Amino acid sequence: MAEEPVIIEAVRSPMGRGKPGGALSSLHPVELLAQVLEGLIGRTGIDPGEVDDVIIGCVSQVGEQSGGVGRMAWLAAGLPEHVPSTTINRMCGSAQQAVHFAAQGIAAGVYDLVIAGGVESMSRVPMGSARLDQDPQGPRVRGRYAPGLVHQGISAELVAARFGLSREALDRYAVRSHRRAAEAAHRGAFERETIPITVGERRVSADETIRPETSLEALGALSPAFANPRDAARFPEIRWSITAGNASQITDGASLLLLASAKRAAALGLRPRARFVAYDVVGDDPLLMLTAPIPATRRVLAKAGLRLEDIDHIEANEAFAPVPLAWAQALGMEEDAAREDGPARLNPLGGAIALGHPLGATGARLLTSMLHALEREGGRFGLLTMCEAGGMANATIIERL
Repeated sequence: MAEEPVIIEAVRSPMGRGKPGGALSSLHPVELLAQVLEGLIGRTGIDPGEVDDVIIGCVSQVGEQSGGVGRMAWLAAGLPEHVPSTTINRMCGSAQQAVHFAAQGIAAGVYDLVIAGGVESMSRVPMGSARLDQDPQGPRVRGRYAPGLVHQGISAELVAARFGLSREALDRYAVRSHRRAAEAAHRGAFERETIPITVGERRVSADETIRPETSLEALGALSPAFANPRDAARFPEIRWSITAGNASQITDGASLLLLASAKRAAALGLRPRARFVAYDVVGDDPLLMLTAPIPATRRVLAKAGLRLEDIDHIEANEAFAPVPLAWAQALGMEEDAAREDGPARLNPLGGAIALGHPLGATGARLLTSMLHALEREGGRFGLLTMCEAGGMANATIIERL
């Protein structure tokens, strides 16, 4: 008989700008994750020796993130040596997949108590560093998609062209993201989910990535980030509309969830806050790459026996502005995505354009923010989906308890 996996707690670090001088940039990623682990265990009051496994998402597993960052963080926090950990990589969906693996392990009866999430210090371990200047595709992939797959920035340009999204529409959405994140921060929406991080003599307790002053005029003055003659010749439909302002921010951060079987939660006196209704992962066109959240959403809704209208809170990761806008267009939520003020179900707290995208941690960060929002607003169902390199996407539906 399958066990019921439930979410007990969900926390995250503040989001730090992923560059020298960023709030978290001087902190080793192991130390960053260790502090979030300490915060999670302190909040729940669990005996850490009873945790069955620690599953951590991390994309750039080189340098300071190469030694099994979850295991090192667990040891750095002074926690029991007998508890194991593994580090996984499903690109941008790594932390979301870590949570899926934890829930699946509980459902299979293998685990009773699991910590899952992710970490990425993009200022200390730069994006793409794991490639070691080598070709990650190989000759047969290049032959199948001659002359090869493209950078995600080019994929974002292709999605914008395919869905008829103008530069103004992308910039307007980016302004929306910063505005909504700033409003949420102002009313204290992120306070409960955030574990303050100590960096030397400083205590970092708030996201430093949100720019409430962002304007359509300022974004319109930015130059395209990925324009180049080679791709212009290959893809004449591209209009070069992706900039640093309408793409997600390079960010340092970590996020963790504590999952338990319903039976174990009851035995330990832990209050379940949400259950997993359905989860899925799909592959899609690896050239467009960023459209996989569309079929992932359709499949996870079908698995859950729900309609999009049943979902109270939706997180579609803002890797680039065309991603949620194309998702909304394909699924009939264009009006919601275009709404700048008033209630919204799609990314109502802003997203990675404002809060940042620490690659291996973002899935857990989004689940964390969504769970807390459902509780504040009295919502029932939440849906998270996010695009991943190679043309993949995870999707998760939770129900607040």
